[in-house]
Amino acid sequence: MKNGRLIIAILTSLLDEALIIAAILWGLPRLGISIPLYGIILVCVGFVIYAVLIYTMGSRALIKQPVKGFTDLIGMEGRVAVRLVPEGTVRIAGELWDARSDNGDIEAGTRVEVINQKGFKLIVCRRFP
Repeated sequence: MKNGRLIIAILTSLLDEALIIAAILWGLPRLGISIPLYGIILVCVGFVIYAVLIYTMGSRALIKQPVKGFTDLIGMEGRVAVRLVPEGTVRIAGELWDARSDNGDIEAGTRVEVINQKGFKLIVCRRFP
């Protein structure tokens, strides 16, 4: 898959370069603007650098594993901030969340794990060491 992305990126970059050169050579002279050869080369080199940077950043973004966060807190661990009787507050990754215990009351300071999420309320259970 990565090689396919690279080939497509190269072909589209070459097509973009051809369009830029065509615009510079045929479009601008019609408007009375002429760019010397070194100017065309500088524009093309700049575009190649831009294309390589965009491809590199895009590839990193596609390879990177998703970080658990707001949409997927299941499996994350935290501590009870306000006693769960069976509802209270937990601290997950430095943020306070409303939570409900799935197995009775849980005292403040106890380690918990998120097992489900219903809207903005987390369902947690005790986390044993």
